[in-house]
Amino acid sequence: MTTLSALAGRVATRPAPLTKSRPAALGMLGVALAVGLLEALPRLGIVDSRFLPPFSTMARSLAGQLTTAEFWTATGQTLRGWALGLAIAMAAGIAAGVVVGSVPLLRALTASTIEFLRPIPSVALIPLVVLIYGSEMPSALVLVVYASFWQVLVQVLYGVADVDPVVRDTARSYRFSRRAVVRTVVWPTAMPYVVTGFRLAASVALILEITAELIIGVPGLGRSIGVAQSSGAVAETYALVLVVGVIGVLVNVLARAVERRALRWHTSVRGDL
Repeated sequence: MTTLSALAGRVATRPAPLTKSRPAALGMLGVALAVGLLEALPRLGIVDSRFLPPFSTMARSLAGQLTTAEFWTATGQTLRGWALGLAIAMAAGIAAGVVVGSVPLLRALTASTIEFLRPIPSVALIPLVVLIYGSEMPSALVLVVYASFWQVLVQVLYGVADVDPVVRDTARSYRFSRRAVVRTVVWPTAMPYVVTGFRLAASVALILEITAELIIGVPGLGRSIGVAQSSGAVAETYALVLVVGVIGVLVNVLARAVERRALRWHTSVRGDL
């Protein structure tokens, strides 16, 4: 009976292999259906192929782009601007969030300012950054940092506010230094919020980087899309848009991987493993 019970327990706790593979299979099916639809609509005459070429035409254009140095240079410029802006926003958002969130007076003094500045769309700053920096990389960097900073700051503020006051007071009663309190009490509690801020900021940073390149003309994939569109290269335009979409997916996958790695000790992640 003991052996049968142990065997039953093992069978009951063993994850079904189809459970994890099913979402991936459904995702691939959805991609296949979208590709088939893009191929069929123009060929059946439902849409004008001058404005929406078949997917095979986009793929051929993309294959041609992959062999050019200009494409890889533009891709590198986009990724560099995204990564630099995201890194600056993360560092500034975490530092400001921990300091402001840990001091009730600062939190009260800055609450109205944060609520005023946070909803301002970053694209509203485009005329200002163009006047100051022109169509150079700092223009995109300012927009990326501004938009991403608020995503991180707000999450860190929530994380610091979620710290158990009893634990905080206990640490202070044991005469922990302020740095030790932040390291041993505040940071572990705020970490899930920080990772959430990173995931949100990563997507926002990519959106603003492409927007700045497309509208301002900062070097990168966004500017390549604008040049292709203005020159009438429809298939190339769609191919570059697909590349940006793939990069967006990869950014989301990277953010999820960072979340699993950074929060491997947290119950929310351990339960999914």
